Amino acid sequence: MQLVLASGSPRRRELLQQIRADFICLASDIPEQQGAEETASAYVRRLAYEKALASAHLHDKPCMVVGSDTLIDRDGEVMEKPRDQTHGVAMLLSLAQREHKVRTAVCVMYYDGKSVATVQIKEVVTDVWMGDISETAAEAYWQTGEPRDKAAGYAIQGGAARWIKRINGSYTAVVGLPLYETDQLLQAVEAKLG
Repeated sequence: MQLVLASGSPRRRELLQQIRADFICLASDIPEQQGAEETASAYVRRLAYEKALASAHLHDKPCMVVGSDTLIDRDGEVMEKPRDQTHGVAMLLSLAQREHKVRTAVCVMYYDGKSVATVQIKEVVTDVWMGDISETAAEAYWQTGEPRDKAAGYAIQGGAARWIKRINGSYTAVVGLPLYETDQLLQAVEAKLG
């Protein structure tokens, strides 16, 4: 059966390749807007589901789909991708010398070609502590181009690694796809399919 990764992210593709070699990528374009009363947890779970569902409809044949979304939760405030340099630098500086949560949800679904037959969703929360970040360093990091499409404007696997003091949780979830949980969900869906 075809496995579909509902993402165009090179990071998620590289991660999924570590546990499954044969899949295709079908990125969907869904609006990413947190609801007024929606918690960070509900929001990231909904986005993972909606991405998987949209990609299943794009494929339009029986398949298993992996959808995932990652966001930064700083004291209950969702920090998404930066709008511009000023916003990106400000977000990064607001994370300095403190802890924040990286929330990654992964959704694995079986789509029978007409509708969703089975869905498994798991949210993984990782605590990240950052050290000091100077404004000059944050601006120089922005100029590399790396932070522009990342939640809160940083990539733990890239140049921002120098500011990470420690993490408690899943490193691969912070990068964008929690491998242990993804593998467990894939096995659970496959078991239901017999």
